[in-house]
Amino acid sequence: MTHFSLAYTVGALLYCPANNTTIVNSITHEKFGKHFSLALCLEDTIQDGHVEEAEQILIRSLQAIHAFRGERPFYLPKIFIRVRTPQQINGLISRLGDAQALLTGFTLPKFSLENADAYIEAIEAANACSAAPVYMMPILESPTMVSLQDRYRILYGLKERLDPVSGHVLNIRVGGNDLCHVFGFRRHSDESIYKIRPISNILSDIVTVFGMDYVISGPVWEYYSGEHWERGLARELKDDRLCGFIGKTVIHPRQIELVNTAYKVTLKDYNDAKAILDWDSSSASLVAGSVVKERMNEYKTHSNWALRTLLLAEAYGLKA
Repeated sequence: MTHFSLAYTVGALLYCPANNTTIVNSITHEKFGKHFSLALCLEDTIQDGHVEEAEQILIRSLQAIHAFRGERPFYLPKIFIRVRTPQQINGLISRLGDAQALLTGFTLPKFSLENADAYIEAIEAANACSAAPVYMMPILESPTMVSLQDRYRILYGLKERLDPVSGHVLNIRVGGNDLCHVFGFRRHSDESIYKIRPISNILSDIVTVFGMDYVISGPVWEYYSGEHWERGLARELKDDRLCGFIGKTVIHPRQIELVNTAYKVTLKDYNDAKAILDWDSSSASLVAGSVVKERMNEYKTHSNWALRTLLLAEAYGLKA
């Protein structure tokens, strides 16, 4: 496993249209709390004819937040820009000026074999002229992955391109709604995406290819009000975590706390993880009862789980 701790802390990634003029006030007054990340979107949330206007608003917003940071302290989330094209990346960086310091990186929509090289080159160029790391979060949501004949070739081809620059990859993200759109599917507020077998199979294949080397974030949950939405989100978050996803794209501030709560670590898991990673290397035995003597801990079998568990505890804390 080559996961690094920063990748675990993206957590609840709140999506916001880049032309939202209220975001400065929301961030500087901590209206979304103190444990989330932010993606300012220039892609699906913006009409094609309004992209330049949205870019200008985004730049003004980040410059205003940067100016406020010099006046008083407030929680600053990890901030990402969801671009439309690779060419936007360095164009935006050059226009941000000192406000570039606020930027953690870029989310790369519909990341595919056709655009991967251009995106990677843009991120490498951004890092070459930046004092701080500029990360990327490729989004795997292209309809081309639906084809069983092509899926494995595409996924392993994308991994081959990303592995040489893995230090720049903060998360792999998945577009659950985009993949559902191909089939005309839409889950209700009491239904988990993992019940939609054609979609869950794609998600499973993504984890199989990328999960040993990258942190992968769970698909968006589109409900934030109405009947069952909290229970439905909690259920899907449980499925996310069990299936290897960490964190989730969210579209409303109400969803943030549920995501953060779902990734807290139980004290039992935390103590067992510590015991496994602190195993006495001189011991003749590599198996022992758990700390509370209710399950078996095995060093060779559970060490990857233990590392993952401690990284989650560091990022999200422990359950009371």
